[in-house]
Amino acid sequence: MNINFNKGGGLVPVIIQDDRTLQVLMLGYMNEEAFEKTKNEGIVTFFSRSKNKLWTKGEESGNFLTVKSIDIDCDQDTILIKTVPKNIVCHSGSFSCFGNKSYKGFLYELEEKINQRIDEEIEDSYTYSLFQKGINKMAQKVGEEAVELVIEAKDNNDYLFKNEAADLLYHYLILLKAKNMSLENIEEILLERNK
Repeated sequence: MNINFNKGGGLVPVIIQDDRTLQVLMLGYMNEEAFEKTKNEGIVTFFSRSKNKLWTKGEESGNFLTVKSIDIDCDQDTILIKTVPKNIVCHSGSFSCFGNKSYKGFLYELEEKINQRIDEEIEDSYTYSLFQKGINKMAQKVGEEAVELVIEAKDNNDYLFKNEAADLLYHYLILLKAKNMSLENIEEILLERNK
């Protein structure tokens, strides 16, 4: 990795991104020494412009950023580091320096849209009409979609398999809403099991 530290007067901007969600967490700066320390230790160290010294993120709070990957942009003057944050990242108490809302991808947007259609009781919505039929019908629909996915898995039609997988996820989100649960609740279980 050849980084052009001269372009920015010895410093380059470093974008910190959550490796699991791809959410941008913060922006900092590194000099060559901070970059080498980060590579060698696997924990993000910046160069603090205000303190004029190296600063390992989390050295006071314990909220370290564990490095998963390091990439350099095409001009070789910006670094992207994907990390697993130990806890909140921002000194203000937010998970990200760009606000508390965590961007986790389209499934979470879809979950919000499903919840909105149900909460606002949108009559001409398939989502709301299925929700109105009750928990047994929603659970049955998830079961049907799961069986259809299994059937398509045995064949070699990727298009049909992907569509059945999408149907299953969609109906699963409706069922989660009916159970007063969210994708985040399930994600917490998976993260706990991953430890």
